[in-house]
Amino acid sequence: MEYLSDRITFDEGLCNGRPTIRGLRITVQTIMEFLTAGDTKEEILNQYPDLEPEDINACMGFATQLMNRKYIIKEIA
Repeated sequence: MEYLSDRITFDEGLCNGRPTIRGLRITVQTIMEFLTAGDTKEEILNQYPDLEPEDINACMGFATQLMNRKYIIKEIA
């Protein structure tokens, strides 16, 4: 397992290699989808008692870092 940040981990054998929170089976994508749907941090923490408020902040920071990269969309045949 690799740590991509202080709380975001990456393990090819866990959740199909998607970034997870502290090696738990909770993906960054899952948390971001809940936030996008309008759920509050408190609602997410109630639904996932193993999470800490800092985990949700780490997910938002991780997503922000991804958007800081340059992306090019190329058409493939």
